Amino acid sequence: MNIIKLDATSSTNDFLKTLLTKQFVENFTVVTAENQTSGRGQMGSIWEVESGKNLTFSVLVKDSLVDIYEIFHLNVLVAVCIVQVLEQFKISNLAIKWPNDILADNKKIGGILIENSLKSNGEIVSIVGIGLNVNQKDFTDLPKASSLSNILNQEFDKEAILISIIETLKRNMALFQNKEYDSFWLKYDEKLFKKGLPMPFEDKDGLRFMGIIHGVTSNGKLQVLLEDDTVKTFDIKEIQMLY
Repeated sequence: MNIIKLDATSSTNDFLKTLLTKQFVENFTVVTAENQTSGRGQMGSIWEVESGKNLTFSVLVKDSLVDIYEIFHLNVLVAVCIVQVLEQFKISNLAIKWPNDILADNKKIGGILIENSLKSNGEIVSIVGIGLNVNQKDFTDLPKASSLSNILNQEFDKEAILISIIETLKRNMALFQNKEYDSFWLKYDEKLFKKGLPMPFEDKDGLRFMGIIHGVTSNGKLQVLLEDDTVKTFDIKEIQMLY
């Protein structure tokens, strides 16, 4: 397992992308940082963490995706991998908030940002960025955030969690390459946050409405059952959950 450990970097995703332009990089190479100064989340949001307390890392995944229509399958697989590992560490009440935030006890403990690039030969190279709140205690300015330590009131071995996530990812990617997506989708669907419950949403124009999460399409769009009994699909830029 090739792990590059950094004290600090602007973004582990960016570091790995730059490394790819300079040299051959082995599949499943991991870049970790104790302090990430410009970490990003979905929609360009900032991922801020307390230095040395959490896991911020990126993994190179290549030679697996052969079709752009498979891209969201990878998001599903990664989210499920993290849930599987956290279950092994006795974290309960886990959920996946669409598209790929990891929650426990209704609070965000992790997030995933996957950046894909299409090469001229058709190969898709993915950089899987993962942030996981592990031993940070103070979330004063982030009322919807928590950590593994806060949930179980104990310190965790970050290295053990990292290794477990990478090993689970590699094992599950072998199934992924055989097009065995169903088991990951079943787990993703089972853990989908607020599925089947009435809740408020806000669209891109600021209009608020009630709906019920029905599921997620294979290309990553959220299906919402509206009050007129129609099911409408939304892209990540088109809807926000209010909870």
